[in-house]
Amino acid sequence: MKVAKFGGSSMATATQLQKVGNIIKDDPARKIIVVSAPGKRATDDVKVTDLLIQLGEAYINGESYEESYEKVLSRFREIIEDLMLEPSLLEDIEKTVNEAIRKPISSISKLDALKSIGEDSSAKILSAYLRSIGLEASYLNPKDAGIIVSNDPGNAQILDDSFSKIYALREKVGILVIPGFFGYTEQNELMTFSRGGSDITGSIVAAGVKATLYENFTDVDSVYTVNPTIVDDPKEIKTLTYREMRELSYAGFSVFHDEALIPAFKEQIPVCIKNTNKPHLPGTLIVAEKKPNEKCVAGIASDTGFSSLYVSKYLMNREIGFGRKLLNILEDEGISFEHAPSGIDDMSVIIRDSKLTRDKEEIIKRRIYDELHPDTIIMHRDLAMIMVVGEGLVSTIGVAQKATTALATSNVNIEMINQGSSEVSMMFGIKAVDLNRAVKSLYQVFFD
Repeated sequence: MKVAKFGGSSMATATQLQKVGNIIKDDPARKIIVVSAPGKRATDDVKVTDLLIQLGEAYINGESYEESYEKVLSRFREIIEDLMLEPSLLEDIEKTVNEAIRKPISSISKLDALKSIGEDSSAKILSAYLRSIGLEASYLNPKDAGIIVSNDPGNAQILDDSFSKIYALREKVGILVIPGFFGYTEQNELMTFSRGGSDITGSIVAAGVKATLYENFTDVDSVYTVNPTIVDDPKEIKTLTYREMRELSYAGFSVFHDEALIPAFKEQIPVCIKNTNKPHLPGTLIVAEKKPNEKCVAGIASDTGFSSLYVSKYLMNREIGFGRKLLNILEDEGISFEHAPSGIDDMSVIIRDSKLTRDKEEIIKRRIYDELHPDTIIMHRDLAMIMVVGEGLVSTIGVAQKATTALATSNVNIEMINQGSSEVSMMFGIKAVDLNRAVKSLYQVFFD
């Protein structure tokens, strides 16, 4: 049994849904299908989920929402008519939108209910289309599928009891089409996962039914060794381990939501990333373990939007609890950190800019001065992080030397380096303006 998940680009138009239908028809093992909301039809288009958020926020704020409302229905109307499906499908979707708008629930719950309509409608449309081409298929609501989640709007977590319920789906006849992105609490309240959560649903369902393979269909041929917007025509990665993919997705690879693989990882279910537009290509296979390779570097990930909080104090290493107290200050102010490289008398904490406003920065610096009495506090902004990722990287001689030489050759100064905290990656902090030059140089060393 395979579980196949189709992303927003695969569900964007009737033409794309026809491709999805052919892919499902080509392999009888694809018994459970998870779908996203319709994505962009072109670069300047708007995703259906974004339209639903606009609709919800306008309603909650007492503003006119009719334009967003009509745009949502227009997107589904176009797909339904082009596939020549029953008009009652659109009537059902319209009824669902109206019920979500008028239901007397909190603003947060209302927004969750509206956001989920994109995936829910995609699943209803796809199941109807599969029946129209002669397949035995049915829509299955996440509640009936056994997807029971925590009461945490916009950031729901799957409950352990769900997996035994999901396993029962193996006994159902025909193809099951399940909307991604949301589940239900034990009190029967709808809750969404974090953004990108359809990938999470696919992974949960694959783990629950103990699938032989979880296929994730998107709009790229495979995972690439480096960001293709930085390096032209980069090499493809044929096989990755879960740990490598986790590191890469955290550090800017946008193929997967970085939490998505956790359920599949726990059950050691292989995951294959494939292109809906070129389903004959092998894609990238993600596995628990792979054979050792002399080229241990699997990929180079990068991301901008970081700051470094540098704190220095003479004899810091003798002061018991200094690091804990510093991190507690960040916790008190609601700020999570990414990395924390340290020395004998100094410590740096890497923070995403999105979590650190200028006002927060001043509060944190003042508290550190008052509570920890450091010699120096410096905030470095406009940083980028580069992750060189690969199984066996730490135990392979010469990798760090190659990386640092590549950066020096391209005249890029290393602001910080973190090696050893992970067995599969090493991190370099550099100025954001140097990012593209640095990544190109690293790619040349490790892949050219």
